[in-house]
Amino acid sequence: MNRAYLVDATRTPFGRYGGALAGVRCDDLAALPLIALRQRHPALDWTALDEVILGCANQSGEDNRNVARMAALLSGLPETVPAVTVNRLCASGLEAIGQGARAIACGEADLIVAGGVESMTRAPYVMAKAGNGFDRDQQLADTTLGWRFVNPRMQAGFGVDSMTRTAENLAREHGIARADQDAYALRSQQRAAHARRQGWFDEEIVPVSIAQETGSIDFEHDEQPRPDTDLERLASLKPLLGADTSITAGNASAINDGAAAVLLASQEALETHGLEPLARIIGMASAGVAPRLMGIGPVPAIHKLLARTGLDLADFDRIEINEAFAAQVLACTRALGLADDAAQVNANGGAIALGHPLGASGARLAMTAAYALRRHGQRRALVSLCVGVGQGVALALEIP
Repeated sequence: MNRAYLVDATRTPFGRYGGALAGVRCDDLAALPLIALRQRHPALDWTALDEVILGCANQSGEDNRNVARMAALLSGLPETVPAVTVNRLCASGLEAIGQGARAIACGEADLIVAGGVESMTRAPYVMAKAGNGFDRDQQLADTTLGWRFVNPRMQAGFGVDSMTRTAENLAREHGIARADQDAYALRSQQRAAHARRQGWFDEEIVPVSIAQETGSIDFEHDEQPRPDTDLERLASLKPLLGADTSITAGNASAINDGAAAVLLASQEALETHGLEPLARIIGMASAGVAPRLMGIGPVPAIHKLLARTGLDLADFDRIEINEAFAAQVLACTRALGLADDAAQVNANGGAIALGHPLGASGARLAMTAAYALRRHGQRRALVSLCVGVGQGVALALEIP
């Protein structure tokens, strides 16, 4: 099998719902990190690019009609470069990287751009077609997040718990207290604030020019972090599912907009195009779990990946587990035998602080891990996300 390398990686800052990126179409948003990669490598023969693979969870609005293909064209890539959009919900961006790495490993590609995009602000409402003439009972659904047009058989057999409810299910089944969730959320904010002060996000973020009435401004930093929060403020937030529950807006990720992309290459492509690798992709694995406990998905995915690679958890210097909810991350870390405040887990903060634009988050995690390995002289990183409807995905990286 050929080796697959992550050569370069970039992303937009992540915007809040209705925030700085609200006026940017999803297909234009997806094109921005592709444009940045082209600008970073002006001497690269982009006609040699074998594929663009982007993850996107929604695909109901401006991201329909294969948003990866539209973004590739809008970015100025040659029209001869094909593109495909993949959907594994929250792990779509990581799935795109994994699929690209597998194509390279199999010898079917040498140069691939992979990543993901989500504009949750601009996700449309959709209406089902009428079942009968003159029907006055059409369904209208918000496509921003979660279930819509539910199959009754799915609901009867597996349940259609909301994402918040799945986190509450884990909190109850694993005995994760509200105080522990809030403490974790505060650490995420503090670690993200520290990473930003150190300039650690600068190498992965490309500023976005936002047009305003008074002229354009550069949107340069993630918009979601709340570095001034504290435990008292977190404790004051009302639970989202009622007084006897523990999930709040403070210990959960938000609804966000953003896009990310990485450049993948084979050993032959490195030599042909004079590229320097940032990290090598060791492998990827996915696993299924009960939909009502979807947040535990990283645990079996990580175990499967470790068994496949012959590595142990202790062999990884950094671990990135997407912070859909603090309860969900804590359920995973405790199941993996890691401390709640393990220094190697989400060392630069996570989605609770930085935001979670669904299709882009997996690619963001991979690039954050890769840059951190190089920065700190470490060797291996493990990246994982939980996935709605009950799945988990994990990917391993190492410095070549």
